[in-house]
Amino acid sequence: MTPKLARITRRDFIAGAGASVGGLAASRALRAQDRRRGAANDKLNIGIIGAGGRGEEDLKAVRGENIVALCDCDFRNAANSFRSYPNAQRYQDWRKMLEAEKSLDAVVVATPDHNHAFISVSAMRMGKHVYCEKPLTRTVWEARLMARTAAENKVATQMGTQGHAFEGSRRAVEVIRSGGIGEVRELHVWTDRPAGWWPQGIERPQDEPPIPHGLDWDVWLGPAPYRPYHSAYVPFKWRGFWDFGSGAIGDMGIHNLDTAYWALELGVPTSVELKDCSPQPDEPRMKQTGPLWSIIELNFPARGPKPPVKMTWYDGGKLPPAELFHGEPIPKADGGSLIIGGKGTLLTRTWHGGQSESDMFRLLPRKDFAGYELPAPTLPRAPEQSHHQEWIAACKGGPMPLSNFGYAATLTEALLLGNVALRTGRKIEWDAASMQAKGCPEADPYIRAPYRSGWTL
Repeated sequence: MTPKLARITRRDFIAGAGASVGGLAASRALRAQDRRRGAANDKLNIGIIGAGGRGEEDLKAVRGENIVALCDCDFRNAANSFRSYPNAQRYQDWRKMLEAEKSLDAVVVATPDHNHAFISVSAMRMGKHVYCEKPLTRTVWEARLMARTAAENKVATQMGTQGHAFEGSRRAVEVIRSGGIGEVRELHVWTDRPAGWWPQGIERPQDEPPIPHGLDWDVWLGPAPYRPYHSAYVPFKWRGFWDFGSGAIGDMGIHNLDTAYWALELGVPTSVELKDCSPQPDEPRMKQTGPLWSIIELNFPARGPKPPVKMTWYDGGKLPPAELFHGEPIPKADGGSLIIGGKGTLLTRTWHGGQSESDMFRLLPRKDFAGYELPAPTLPRAPEQSHHQEWIAACKGGPMPLSNFGYAATLTEALLLGNVALRTGRKIEWDAASMQAKGCPEADPYIRAPYRSGWTL
């Protein structure tokens, strides 16, 4: 049974969290440091927020720790998790969970994108370590806030980019950084999403069915503008709606770009331009959801001696030119990337560089790399090639995870600028210092979105 707690408003909770920063943050930070200095064998007290869906998989990945609390605003969706952990406290409202569960060391956030920042920032301000699913946030401003809050509170963080921990991904990064394919100036990244996964290119439903038993619709909406409940959003299908998700580039771009972004240390682009999409940005359907497909160009500047890189993003079944694959079968499911250097091309054949020898990246043309020897390892390896275990080790005093919020925020920002270009239909010249699209004020609400009354960060 869910504990009976005093009812708190959104404003009350955020105000209380803010007060804790001034009055209790120092002591909580010290307690967090004490926990990190504790024995590596000590178990963490973990709470899962968004315990159904993706959170169910996250729960399996951290099952070796103490699962203290499970929270999901949709009890129907979290039924399997509740059955698996009958002794864990159950909540529908994450604010009540954070208020009540004082023993929590860490939380896993696996909610829809629009709630990531509110939950994660609140937890970090309480001195708790955070694992947050990708994309880190729904807007650029939120991504920057997440990185700053993590740094200020000195907590262990990880964005859920599971392939980042795989052996093949880290080997691919080492190949690129060692000069194995030469200087990189061109990059192509693609995914098969959204087709067959979730709806896009549609208008908002107009009927108003009753809210199902077990779903707290107000908590699900969180900071998003109010709209009536509809099964068009819950569960999972929310990803294509701008108020809740980040479309294909936010959902799979985080995965599919990660290896190249990491290896090349791309930072944020100076310009982003929509090359084509369907429907077009000025059509009514695009006001509510992302397009059926899109092609977007992102231009990254030189980084010291590294040359500028032009990246082309494809989704919804669109692909790079066939000749770039040098006769290799074109991997369509999930997507991949082509990192094109002066000496050759590195192909990731799925949403990461590979987990085992059999599914590792490819160096193309194959004949040019016959007998190629991989460089000596330079990156640390994640325990058991596990993104979650890397984070858990950091919570217990180990090194910071490699997909921590500092790294994850810039990767997320780069890709979310693709959505800014999509929604405005204009080429975005990005001023990173001021966090503004130059000469494009209509982009402002897509960079920092307004929140529903009572919700502030």
